[in-house]
Amino acid sequence: MRMVAIATLLVCLMEIHADVQPQRDFDLQRFGGKWFRVGLAYDSPGFIPYRDKLRISMGMLTPVPNGNVNLTMWGISPAGCKSKVYVYEKTATPGLFTYFSTRHNRMKDITVVDTNYSEYALVLKHKKMDREYTQVALYGRHPRVRPEWIQKFRDFAVSRGFPWESIITPSPPAENCPLPHGR
Repeated sequence: MRMVAIATLLVCLMEIHADVQPQRDFDLQRFGGKWFRVGLAYDSPGFIPYRDKLRISMGMLTPVPNGNVNLTMWGISPAGCKSKVYVYEKTATPGLFTYFSTRHNRMKDITVVDTNYSEYALVLKHKKMDREYTQVALYGRHPRVRPEWIQKFRDFAVSRGFPWESIITPSPPAENCPLPHGR
């Protein structure tokens, strides 16, 4: 019975992502390092009240020997600099990861759709709760990215069905949220 459930889940995941493939010849080692989330498209109705409060956040993506990824994201909250740690588990497809969201108590899929490794990355996050939710994020190696990468992000988000009002490029935070010493 468990094998039937797993097979059903895999078929559903393939249908959801059939038209979105990870970066061809994805190289996890080149993808590691510091990234800034400089764009976000999110279709959750609960996100609307927070869109004006969202600021650029910074993350450190660290590949581990087994092919998984540790991601630490820093962002500013009313209480100051906060960090969150995620463990992205590799799949059989390079550039496609899963992780367990403790906040939503669900597995989520992460797909690195496009990157040139040195300037930008387009990442698709998908989860299924009471309905399907999707996020598209634009990451840059620096807090500012070239206009063509922002346009590519917006075009991709629109192609995924996001309305213009759900696609944002947040402002830099009022204060810096530093990396811990030694990073």
